Amino acid sequence: MDSLRRAPDFSGVSYEEAIARARALVPRLRERAAAAEAARTLVPETIHDLHASGLVRTLQPKRRGGMEFDYVAYVDFPLEIARGCASTAWCLANLQIHHWMLAMYDERAQEEVWGVDPEAFIASGVAFPQGRARRVGGGFVLSGRWNFSSCVGLSGWNMLSAVVREGERVVDHRTCLVPSSDYEVVDDWHVLGMRATGSMTVVANDVFVPDHRALCAYDVLGGGRFPGALLNSSPLYRVPFSAVGGHGIGACAVGNAQAALEHSIALVRERSTSYTGSKMREFQTVQLRIGAAGAKIDTARLTLRGDCLEAQEIANRGEVPDIQTKLRFKRNLAYAVGLATEAVDLLHAMAGANGIYTSYPLERLVRDAHALAGHISFSMDTQASAWGFAALGGEVVNPTL
Repeated sequence: MDSLRRAPDFSGVSYEEAIARARALVPRLRERAAAAEAARTLVPETIHDLHASGLVRTLQPKRRGGMEFDYVAYVDFPLEIARGCASTAWCLANLQIHHWMLAMYDERAQEEVWGVDPEAFIASGVAFPQGRARRVGGGFVLSGRWNFSSCVGLSGWNMLSAVVREGERVVDHRTCLVPSSDYEVVDDWHVLGMRATGSMTVVANDVFVPDHRALCAYDVLGGGRFPGALLNSSPLYRVPFSAVGGHGIGACAVGNAQAALEHSIALVRERSTSYTGSKMREFQTVQLRIGAAGAKIDTARLTLRGDCLEAQEIANRGEVPDIQTKLRFKRNLAYAVGLATEAVDLLHAMAGANGIYTSYPLERLVRDAHALAGHISFSMDTQASAWGFAALGGEVVNPTL
């Protein structure tokens, strides 16, 4: 526990101060974005800033030196950071939520990580079908191949999800906390956008995971069934991951769109057309695009924040959202990201021929917007149809929801 005492304690930091720290990083992240893209991971200066500001620990329990803010922090902080760099924000959202998730594990698992390093980076592979496990004495044997494990090259631990079977029968779903020494990282992250997230593939073969590091998915559907509830009793940790677990990465799309709006407004204010010398701001089409983009971004932000505030309030009352409410949150997430993507495209279209240059301020933002929009959580076809089916009286069978 000596390392815990030496680590910074952020338990007394106010929400306002933490948000101010996030906003102060935005100009620095814009300056570093190109270098981070080239490195395909966070640069050392940014890692230092995330630690020094405490932003990684905004959802960590206060008893471990974290800020333990309400769940809406999972939207607010990545959104602000994405104004500087969407990749950095995506990493932050993942690192934030993994500290939140660790609070649900058995105390022994928490001690193995936080007792050594309260600031630990933890990656994940949370697609259950990509992993397989079988129960053995004292735990599970885990194998699988998980892609899109963001920030994995910088992380000492990984949360790897798996379907547990007895023969062909599915009997459990577990998210296994595994040290980096127990898996291989495949450097396959050569992509269109979100390059600095370092979201490489993880491979594990017959890794033993003790019971205390294998969290049952059925215990984190809302409420206080999870093993860490006795130590971490705040309603924050009773918010259902299955319902709003993607809202932080969705916030990256909104913050990225906000950056596109800020850049576009600055460009329009300064620019005259090459042919007539007229100010761009005098063209009604430009005014309409700026206005429409702003409305989409505001709506997306309010939607994501509203869902998290509602989920937190339900947890504060000691209740668990019903299936239709959970699916509504997931539908709203996809819709909000769609609005943010539309806003970026609206703004980029104003660039005309200038928009094809890699030096154009929105070029990376457009690539990042469309790269991150491919996440399954943001598929409107998938999420809207699931909610529609439930709303129409269909029986939803999903044990991890």
